[in-house]
Amino acid sequence: MNKEKHSGYAPPFTVSSRAISLVAEISAQIERYAIRMEQADGLRLRKANKIRTIHSSLAIEGNRLSENQVHDILEGKHVVAPLREIQEVKNAIRTYELYASLNPCI
Repeated sequence: MNKEKHSGYAPPFTVSSRAISLVAEISAQIERYAIRMEQADGLRLRKANKIRTIHSSLAIEGNRLSENQVHDILEGKHVVAPLREIQEVKNAIRTYELYASLNPCI
């Protein structure tokens, strides 16, 4: 039985072949982007974005560590800075990684 007749609802639009083509094109572009991000330079870009995101988020909250210091903490290197600010970076890294595990588009 036709669902529209059964429910009494008729949507105010129709799905055109142009709309379907655009959705397919967008899906293909997203797939290309995902493949690109899996390549070595894509991984470097992802890591650089991670560092910038963490640094920027913490800077808004008043953390004074530089991007280089955030990078060094991410790499497990020793950083001379207030322990509170270092801990904020470590917490942000954990939060970012948790979010990334829940949202694979990152």
